[in-house]
Formats: sequence, C-alpha cells, structure tokens
Amino acid sequence: MRARSAATRTASALVAALALSAGLAGPAVAAPGVEAEPAAAPRSVTGAAATATDPVTHEQNDRVPEGSVWTQHYFPSSDGSGTQLHADVLLPEKLAGKKNAKVPVILSIGPYFSHSGQTGPEGWTHTGPSSRFQDFIEGTDLFDQGYAFVMVDLRGFGGSTGCLDWGGPGEQADVKAAVDWAAKQPWSTGAVGMYGKSYDAVTGLIGNNLDQRALKAVVAQEPLWDMYQYIYSNGVPRPNVTGTAGAYNSIATMPPMADDDPRYQANARYEETHPECLTENSAGYRISDQEDPYWTSRDLAKMARGSDTPLFVTQGFIENNTKPEEMEEYLDNHRGPERGWLGQWDHVRGGDRVGDGRLAMGREGWYDETLSFYDQYLKGIRPTVRYPDYAVEDSTGAWRAQRTWPVTDRSVTLPLGGGSYVDDGGASARAALTASGEPVPQPSAQPTGTWDMENAPATEQAPPRGLAKELAKRQQTGEVTSSFFVWSKPLKKDVRVTGTPQISLTAKGEGNVMLKLYDVAPDGTAVMFDEQVSLVDSGRLSVDLKATDWTLAAGHVLAVEIGSIRTGSWRDTPSGETIQVKGAKLRLALDDPADDVATAGARSPFLDTYLRQYTVNLPAGPATFTVVPGGRL
Repeated sequence: MRARSAATRTASALVAALALSAGLAGPAVAAPGVEAEPAAAPRSVTGAAATATDPVTHEQNDRVPEGSVWTQHYFPSSDGSGTQLHADVLLPEKLAGKKNAKVPVILSIGPYFSHSGQTGPEGWTHTGPSSRFQDFIEGTDLFDQGYAFVMVDLRGFGGSTGCLDWGGPGEQADVKAAVDWAAKQPWSTGAVGMYGKSYDAVTGLIGNNLDQRALKAVVAQEPLWDMYQYIYSNGVPRPNVTGTAGAYNSIATMPPMADDDPRYQANARYEETHPECLTENSAGYRISDQEDPYWTSRDLAKMARGSDTPLFVTQGFIENNTKPEEMEEYLDNHRGPERGWLGQWDHVRGGDRVGDGRLAMGREGWYDETLSFYDQYLKGIRPTVRYPDYAVEDSTGAWRAQRTWPVTDRSVTLPLGGGSYVDDGGASARAALTASGEPVPQPSAQPTGTWDMENAPATEQAPPRGLAKELAKRQQTGEVTSSFFVWSKPLKKDVRVTGTPQISLTAKGEGNVMLKLYDVAPDGTAVMFDEQVSLVDSGRLSVDLKATDWTLAAGHVLAVEIGSIRTGSWRDTPSGETIQVKGAKLRLALDDPADDVATAGARSPFLDTYLRQYTVNLPAGPATFTVVPGGRL
C-alpha cells in the first residue's frame, strides 16, 4: 500500500482522537441499526471521496473546505420507514491530536446538498461535499472558531433514500433524526444549531417546532412559514402548483458523481427505481383544500405554538419567492428568544452582495452576528456586542431597532364600503385601456421555470402605468370593470402600516378576488405594496394579506383595490360573474415612525427595483375613510 501523506495522517489522527475521546476504539462507526461503511481503497488526490472510515482533507480533494476534514455517514430516519439519511460531515482539522476534542455542530438539512450540484448538475469533475454554504463557512471562519458543519440530505435527495415529502411528516422525522444523530456523535459536544436559507431554512423552522433538547439555536433566512402558501393562495393555485413538484422531482433524480461510493450511488438512484415517489410528490401539490390533513400537517406557523428554541430569522417583505405569509403567526406562537433582520429585499442571504458590491440586505455584519448568536446558545459565551433583537428596514430604506416585530401603536378597522367587479381575469381592464388609447397588454402568461424555493422565476412586472388610472376613471362613471377602488383621506402625518393587514367582505357571486393596497402620492403616482388573492363565493370572507412594513408619508393616500385576478402570479379560473361586494373592512396595525430607534443599515438595492416595477398612475379618488380615525397616533 502506498505511503500516506502528512495530510492523510493528520486527518486520520483527528478521527482516531475524536473517537477515543468518546470512549471508542478504532475508526468512527455508523449510527445504530445501519451497517458501517466499507473501508475505501486509496484514491487520487483531487478525486478523494470520504466515508466514515476514510477522512479527506482539502489537500486531498479541493472540494473540501480548507481547514476541515470530510467524512460521510449514513443513519436511519426516526419514523421507522427504513429511510437511510446521508450526511457530509466537516470537522475542524486543527483539532487533530487533541485529547477529548469535541465541538458543537452547525447542521443544515435540505434537498440541495447533492454532490453533483444544488438544483442541477454543476459540472464538477469529481465528488465532494456541497459548497452551498461556503460563504457562511468562510464568513464566520467556522472551523477556526471551533464548530463542525454537517449537511444532511432530506429523504429522496442526494445520498438519502425514501420518497421526498415537501415539509411533511417524513421530512419532519428526518430533521428529528439528524439533530439527534449530530448530538450523539463522539466528536460532538451535544449542542446543535441549525442554519439555512429557503428550503433548508424551512427545516430549521421544523427543528424549532420539534422541541428537541439538543437543538440550541436556529438561523433561518427567507423560509416558508406554512408550506401551503407557496402552492396556493386561499384556494387559488400558483404556477408552482406544477412547477415546484417538477423542480424537486428533477433535483431528486440528479445522477450521482462517477466517483461517489457505491452506497451513495445506489441511494442517489432511489427515485429512479421508485417512480411512484415522483408521482405521489406531484399529487400532493394538487390538493387545494387548506384544511386537508396533507396541508395541516405542514402548517409550520400553527405547529410553532409554544416552541422556544432561540430563533434568528430574515425575511424580505417584498420577496419575489418565499413571501412573508403567516410569518406573524409563527413568531407570535414562538416563545423563545428571537433575533431578526426584516426589510425590503428579495430572495437573498444575509451576506449576499449585488453586482456593484453593495450588500443585498443593506446591513453589515451578518457573519459576525450569526456567529455571536451560535456562540451564545451553543457555547454559552456572553456576546461582546449588543445586537438589536430585531433590525428592521422600512419602505423608506431606513433601519430601526426594536425588541420584537411587529411593534404596534394602534390597531384599526376601517370601513371600505362596497362595489362590483367582473371576475374576467382582467379582460375588461384591457378593454378600458384600449378605449383610453394606450397600448394593450396581452393576457398575463403563466410564469415558467423551476419554481424550487431557491430559484423561482422573477415576479411579473406591474401593469402599464395608466391602467389603474383608467379603471378608477371608469369607476367614477358607474361602469363595472375588472376591479374597483376605495381611497382614504390624505394622511396628516407619517404612519407606518406593519404586521399583517386583513380585508373582510361580504360577496354575492362566485369566482376569485384580488386585494391590493397602494401608497398614493399627491402627484398621483402610486406604489402597490401589498396584495393577496382568494377564491370567493357568496357569503362572508376574511383574507390575510402578506406581512408588511410600509410607511405612508404625510399627504399620501391609502388606496384599496378589490377585483379580479389580473396577474400571471396565479393560475386562477375566472368565473365571468359580476361579484357584488358589501361591508368591506380593512384591519391594519399602525406604528408611529417618530418613535423609531435608528440602527445601522443602508438602503437595500432591491427596494428601488421594486418601486420601478410597482409604481403606477392612480390619482386619489373621492375619500371615504380615514387611516387614523379619531386623530393622532
């Protein structure tokens, strides 16, 4: 057998030392109930692939992060289904040879850790651990700071077997098993934190809900707070009703790397040999009833009730992908310590930068703050910097610090009255635009694309700037078109709309309804800053809009649009009926910006993009309500 390199000797010494520190003799072993991986034959330097008994360093395989040692492991999920989960483990190389060496674990669980690539093959020439969170590893100097990083494939993805389960009971069992497994390893202190963005932020929320003693902290960037909301809006399907199923079916059937070990290769082809998994996955998304057990078992916001794991979240209020729906409910149900960055950005990470170098969220210090969070809850180290519990960027681009979110000075219920609209999918809107002499937009095409949580297509741009104005003008002549508007009186001072607005109404007729809120300036330019849709049939209806944090300036008007869905962001089926609306009411949580406590942060770049997309012409019409009834906040 060839002589081992110094790097190999170092890696082997680390595994032996960590095993001995836990009272074990010999190489690391697999979890109970799962066969130990067979010893691997020597491999070439750049193509070295790890197993539990064959650790690999960066010098042996350039896909292994510097300063770490890579091993692979397999262990069972916790539901007794026979599902085998695969983990890539990265341990700090510098701890090699240290007696009783143990480290806390940062764990990420999701569908994006395949050795071939995150959402599709990435052109790697040899196998290795996913680079999905290389930014986090480097930004925190994670291994120098004395942490392990573990990436676990959810069932059906990467090197794990089983049928994919979109946040359901199966994946919840996977999260439970992964946390327990990471806590019990001989190189682990037993303290586990979770880290992720998008889907692997969802698994962090699941981890919080499971209330395991070993899980000490969760960092979840841009998650879904309820799985239903990504596929349907109050019974109205989104384009991802088929697109998301197809995307994850595709990710689940990505081929392994040619030099992956035999066990990984066999597991990675599980969905190919079990095509019923893909069929069942697609079928679940077609259940539109929010109260069906399929969806109630995935209502993460409701399931968070009483949970207390320290939680650090980020959320873009104007997200084009994982939207802030049921965020307030989740946070209300959570009882543990909270930290948050909330603001006016799209689907980005805390440390991401845009093309010109500006931070995508606009706030410095993401990696320092997350590391401090983990140090506090996984190591018991008192923070040396006092970070705000919540750092919030509102629609003006200004940042403030507050103890929780939302902070509300006053809740109001505002009468909107009623009106009528034709549920025609915007046909009468286009007719109105034709009559005005402006170019006529074609009916909204359904967006296409992968619609996985990491790579959803961009949202559709707002209609031509004059369309809302033309619709409002025709409303004044008594014509029934695709929607109608209600306007407030001009505000006497700045007022922030925060939390989750809600509109309730009584309808006569069946079809769909779209509800929008506009910030209307004195010059008639208006920004649509919140929206939601729902199925509607005769009777009373209440609809929560998206969570928001939007400041209406003094002299501005709040406008509400109620009408047919005329955007490709949903796959609605127009009824063609005229829907009569009575007794509409708008419930708002209001905050006084004069009370803000400023904190560090710059204007997030996406805010200006959003304003360009969603600014239309909509001069204020006859005022029928007051945003702050009875006077000042």
